Amino acid sequence: MSTYTQILYHIVFSTKNRERTLDIAHRERILKYIWGIIKNTKSHLYQINLMEDHVHILCSIHPTICLSDFVKKIKTSAGVWMKEEEISPLFTNWQAGYGAFTVAWHDKDTIMEYIKNQQEHHKIMDFRSEYQKLLDEFGIDYDKMYLP
Repeated sequence: MSTYTQILYHIVFSTKNRERTLDIAHRERILKYIWGIIKNTKSHLYQINLMEDHVHILCSIHPTICLSDFVKKIKTSAGVWMKEEEISPLFTNWQAGYGAFTVAWHDKDTIMEYIKNQQEHHKIMDFRSEYQKLLDEFGIDYDKMYLP
């Protein structure tokens, strides 16, 4: 028997201390690199976007891969690559941790649009407020001291 899954994850992580160190001039290169990591894990990317201080990914993960290992691979590989290629010279590291929220299949298009429109969204809301809103919407208990 084969394994079949349909679990969509909306994954969010930020740069260390939410510093605006991702060079938007290289947005497409960074996004393509992360897409390659996801593809190489036999996972599926639905939408990705980044701002100067954080990344949003909507994807499904291959059933043999643990979520924490998946996010660690993306953060580690992309971080090393950006430093080696001097893609974002101010980038030092990613913030510890991440947010991962499951998305219902029928909400996929809505979340894809949300991620695609990050530049517009962040004209009215900063990342910390956005992240706190996501945690609240999903009923996740958190300590404000540890918010990115």
